[in-house]
Amino acid sequence: MQTVTIGSQRNPGIDLLRGISIILVVIHHLALRIPLVHTGLSTVFPDFLLKALTWDGAKGVKIFFVISGFLITDHTIRRWGSPGKINVFAFSGRRACRILPCLLVLLGILAVLKIAGAPDFRFHHDSQTLPGAIFAALFMHLNLYEARTNYLPANWDVLWSLSVEELFYLAFPILCLLSGRIPKLIGPGLLVCIFALLALSLPFAEWQLRDASEIWQDEAYGPGISAIAMGVCTALLAHRMPPAMFARLTPWLGWAGTFGVGLYLLDSHILWQTLNYGAPLFFTLSCAVLLLAFYNGWGKATANRFLAWPRQWGRLSYEIYLSHMFVVMPMVHLFRATGENWTFGWVWFLPTLGLSFCLGVLVDRFLSRPADRWLLEKSGLRRPQPSGEASGRIAEI
Repeated sequence: MQTVTIGSQRNPGIDLLRGISIILVVIHHLALRIPLVHTGLSTVFPDFLLKALTWDGAKGVKIFFVISGFLITDHTIRRWGSPGKINVFAFSGRRACRILPCLLVLLGILAVLKIAGAPDFRFHHDSQTLPGAIFAALFMHLNLYEARTNYLPANWDVLWSLSVEELFYLAFPILCLLSGRIPKLIGPGLLVCIFALLALSLPFAEWQLRDASEIWQDEAYGPGISAIAMGVCTALLAHRMPPAMFARLTPWLGWAGTFGVGLYLLDSHILWQTLNYGAPLFFTLSCAVLLLAFYNGWGKATANRFLAWPRQWGRLSYEIYLSHMFVVMPMVHLFRATGENWTFGWVWFLPTLGLSFCLGVLVDRFLSRPADRWLLEKSGLRRPQPSGEASGRIAEI
């Protein structure tokens, strides 16, 4: 097996983007229950900004999807030299070592709390069962399960995005391997065409869901896979661009991507009015352009010097994503128990963010990292390591 081993330095720009995304997700899940527009912040900030913060969680997940496709493809190329030389069993084994420990422990905790009848963990729909929810979470269709049975409790609901990610993890190595079995002049081009078509199909995927239920509009496979495919195409492009051209374009890519992502996060309605179902594609393309700039070092000094905390969020995004509702829901109960002072409702976001981060650190230090290391060593998958894995692991949602 051909391998490529390079240095272990992480990319601060990509960690920053991922950190901003998970912060938006945590804010979104608390703001659904303590709306920012009802707090004292409404006298200071415009409603469009507070509404954007409230609803940017879904956009944050879409950014995660683009980043995930990018990182998985980038690490595949660095490890095996090209996608067509991927070792399917090694790829799948490493993904399992990364994802399963936290997921299995979380499902065990949720099952115990559900059986114990804890208020935030009870199922409220007759068609929902504990075995059915666990099976759906483990076998890539919790989003389908919710679409059929209604929303699960909050700590379960966050797992829907893993169903989309895991479908990608299943299909990606198979497509890469098949591309390597096709003649060299066709195979790589075919892989690019497949993922480019998936990436560009996002407007159609969104349009197709126009009459679907609210749950399926949010959690369907199509838009998520399209966003991941955009990340795959971005990584393939990054490894093919001539260095001199890449260097000249990087500042322009950085500012253009920042503008596009910022515009969509702040006021996506403007883009929907002008581009209709093309607006989400504009967003994923903007994410892709920004990733290309970060990949080539744009903004590295600023991210390293001034934005350490958001970058730490990015490095712990998987752990924070799975665990943050254990902070959000108690905070909501405390807010209600203390009289629901809406003027200072925004204050509850500060400890929620801080405690969510601390819980993510604990999960990483005492569960995720040791389990990942132990499983990799026992399975013989630990060496050789691609860029970034000596100092940290890929964090997915």
